[in-house]
Amino acid sequence: MQLSRRTLLAASGATAVGAALAPTAGAAQAAAPEQAAGTAPDTRPIADQDFDGLLLRAETLITGGGFDPSDPDYAAALAALDSAAKELWDTLDRSAGRTALWADLSPVTDPGNFGQSYTRLRTLATAWATPGASLAGDAATADALLGALRFTYDTAYHPQAGESGNWWFWEIGAPRALMDCCVLLRGLLSGGDLTDYLGVVDRFCPDADRRTNSPTLSETGANRTDKAVIVALRGLLGRDGDKLASARDALSDVRDSGRNSLFRYTSSGDGFYEDGSFVQHDVVAYTGSYGTVLLGGAAWLISLLADSPWAVADPKVSVMYEAVERSFAPVVFDGLMMDAVRGRAVSRERAGDHRDGAAAVAAILLLASGAPASYADRWRQLAKGWLTRNRTTPFAALATLPQLALAKAVLNDRDIRTGARTTGSFVLADMDRVVHRRPGWAFALSLSSKRISAYEAGNGENLHGWYTGDGMTYLYVGDGLGQFNDGFWPTVDPYRLPGTTVDTRRREDLGTGAGTSTYRPSNTVAGGAVLDSRYTVAAMEVIGAPGSTLRARKSWFLLDNAVVSLGAGITASDGRAVETIVENRGLGARGRNRLLVDGVPQPVEQGRADEFGRARWAHLDGVGGYVFPEGAPLHALREERTGTWRAIDTGADTSGSTDPVTRRYLTLRLDHGISPTDDGYAYVLLPGASAAATAVWSHSRPVRIVANDAAAQAVEDRRAGLTAVHFWGAGSAAGITSSGPASVLVRRRGAQVSVAVADPGRTQTSVTVELPFRVRSVAQSDATVRVTPGRRTVVTVEAGGSRGHTHRTELVQ
Repeated sequence: MQLSRRTLLAASGATAVGAALAPTAGAAQAAAPEQAAGTAPDTRPIADQDFDGLLLRAETLITGGGFDPSDPDYAAALAALDSAAKELWDTLDRSAGRTALWADLSPVTDPGNFGQSYTRLRTLATAWATPGASLAGDAATADALLGALRFTYDTAYHPQAGESGNWWFWEIGAPRALMDCCVLLRGLLSGGDLTDYLGVVDRFCPDADRRTNSPTLSETGANRTDKAVIVALRGLLGRDGDKLASARDALSDVRDSGRNSLFRYTSSGDGFYEDGSFVQHDVVAYTGSYGTVLLGGAAWLISLLADSPWAVADPKVSVMYEAVERSFAPVVFDGLMMDAVRGRAVSRERAGDHRDGAAAVAAILLLASGAPASYADRWRQLAKGWLTRNRTTPFAALATLPQLALAKAVLNDRDIRTGARTTGSFVLADMDRVVHRRPGWAFALSLSSKRISAYEAGNGENLHGWYTGDGMTYLYVGDGLGQFNDGFWPTVDPYRLPGTTVDTRRREDLGTGAGTSTYRPSNTVAGGAVLDSRYTVAAMEVIGAPGSTLRARKSWFLLDNAVVSLGAGITASDGRAVETIVENRGLGARGRNRLLVDGVPQPVEQGRADEFGRARWAHLDGVGGYVFPEGAPLHALREERTGTWRAIDTGADTSGSTDPVTRRYLTLRLDHGISPTDDGYAYVLLPGASAAATAVWSHSRPVRIVANDAAAQAVEDRRAGLTAVHFWGAGSAAGITSSGPASVLVRRRGAQVSVAVADPGRTQTSVTVELPFRVRSVAQSDATVRVTPGRRTVVTVEAGGSRGHTHRTELVQ
C-alpha cells in the first residue's frame, strides 16, 4: 500500500499508547500558557535510561505498543497493517543481484524511488515490531529489512550522494522513514550500520532550521516540524542530548529570535495567523494538509519529549493549543477536512478529505494527551462529536494502530460529552477563505487574490486545479459526507466547479514538471466582514488568468438558512461563452436524485440537457433548494462522467490509478453568452430545504436583493433585521453610504444596532460609513472604530494595516 508523503492515517482504539504517554500529563503544566516565560530547562544529569525510555516511547508512538488483538477495532487495524505488509513482503526483491527493492520503484537511485522504498520498509518494520501482526518477530523479515536498509544506503542514499530532483525526499521523506526503521530495529542493527544511517541523516537533515540544499533558507511550518522530529530521533538513536535540544528548540526557533517559531502568530508567509488562517508555501491556504502535518508533528514531538530533560517548556506553545479551535475546528466537518484548505492534496487518490480529516483528529487527540485540561477537555468533546457522526468513512476504517488508544479512550469515556457541530461564520482573511456553518450544513468559499494563490500545482499534482480558487463553493449538507471524496475530483468537470464564473476556453495541464508553482491573480478584493459570528458578506473580483479578458464582481451573503449569490459586471471580449455554475453536484455511481424546476419533476435519464427560459426555483433531493429571485434562463444537465486519478495526479509518490472512475452529476448553470458586457446573476441556495419550503421561500422572498451592479451588491434579511452590502467603491446602497470599497453589515434588534465593516481589498487607510438613522450612544466598540452620532450616524474605521479583518461596534438608538 503506497501513501502520499503528506498523508497521516488515523483511527480509534484502546489503551496502549495512552499508557505509554501517561507521563506527558506532567508536561502540561510546563507548557501551560500561564507559565512564566524563560523557565529554566530540566537540569537533571542525562542518563542512559533517559534515552532508552524515550526510544521505547518512540517505538510505541510508531506501533501503538501492546494491545488486545481480539478487540474488533484493533483487529481491523491489525488486518490492514497485515494486508499492506504482506503485499510489500511478497513483492520485495530479495535477490543478491537486485537493482531495486520493488520493481515499480526502479531504479532505486531516483529520489522518489528510494524515498518511497524507505516508506515501504517502515511499513514492513512496523509489522515486524507490532505484537499480533503476522510478521511480528519473524527472523526472515528482520534479516530482509536489515539487508534492504544496507542495500539502499550503499546504492542510493549515502553521505556522498548529491541532491537531485525533489529535495523533500532527501531531507524529510527518506530520513524520517529511515529513523523510524532504526527505532524499530535498534536491537538488531550493528554499530557500523547505525553509524552509517545516522551519518546520512547528519548529511541531509543536520538540523531543523535550514534547508540543506539551500542553507540560507530557513525551514518553516510543516517542513520545520518534520525536520525537528527527524533530528530528535537521530539524537535518541545516537544518544546525543545536543541534537535533542536542537530538535526541541526548533519548535521555538531560539536561534533566530523566534522568527520562524511554530509557537507564534505570523502576519505574513508560512504559519498560523490570529484569525485562524494557516498558510504554507508562502501563499497557499493549507490548514488541511501542511497544517495537519505541522500539528501532528508538533504533538508527536511534544509527547515524545515530555517529562524528559528535553521536554518542551515554551509557554508560547499556547499558540498551538489555540489553533485547534481557531484554525482546525472551523474546517473539519464531521471528521472530514474541507477541500478548500487542502491545496493540491485534493488530487491525491489516497489522501481524500476523510483521511486528512482523520489525521487532524488524531493529531488533536495526541496533543490533548499533554495539554492543560482547560484545552484538552474541549478538544475531546469536539473529537467525540467528529468520531461519532462520521458514518460514511468511519475513523476506525482508516485505522493505524498508534492512535487507537487515544480515540477509544474518548469514545468509551461517558464523562466526555459528544460535542455538537461547530456553528458560526468565519472569515479567514489571511488565507482568502470563508466558512459558514449552521447546525445542519456548512458552506465554504475558496477565494484568491494577489496575496493568496488561486491554486498550487506541481510534481505532477493538481493538474486541473485552474478554477478551484475562483470562488468555488463547497456545500456539506445533512449526513451525506461523500460529496467530495467519492471520486469527485477525477470525474467532475473542472471547467464547471460550483460557484465559479468562467469562460469556456480549453486549458493546458498544470504542474507537469518538477517542483511546485502557484498562480496569484491580480485582484485585490477577496474576503469580507462577519457580524456576531453569525452573518457574513464576502466578495471577490474575478480577473481572468492570462489568455482571458474575463472580469466579474461576485458577492455572497451568508445567512441563517440561505446563501445569496450575486454577480455583476461580467464582461469578456474573447469570443467565448461565459458561464456561472450554480451547482455541480456529485450523485454517486448510480444517483437518480429528483430535480424539480418550478415544481415540475424533470426526467432522470443520463445525458439529458434542458433549458428553462425563466426559472424561479429548483430543488434537488438530498441537497436543497435554489431560488432565482429575478427569474433566470437556467440550464440543467444530467451526465455520467468517467475519469482517472492519474489524469489529475502523476506525482512520483502520489500518482493515481489509471482505473476508470464513473460518477453521475447534476449541473445547474447560467449562461452569459459570448463576450458578455456588464452581465449579472442572482441566485439563492437553501441548504437542506424541502421542495415545499423552497417554493414558499421563492414566493415570500424573506431576503430582498436591493442592489446588484458593478458599484454595490446588497441584500436585506427582514426577519433578522439585517442589511448587508459590499461596496466596490464609494457610493450608496440600501440606505448606507460608504466612502470607498468595503463590506458592511448592519443589524437592528429593537434599540440595539450592530455594525461590522471590513476592507477586503486592503486598499483603504480608513473607511467612513453613514447609517440612515440616529443613535444615542455607543455600547461597545473596537479601538479602530470612531462613531459620530447625528441625524445620520457616521462610523469611521481605521482599516489601514488590519489586513482585511472585521471592525465592529455596538450602538444604542
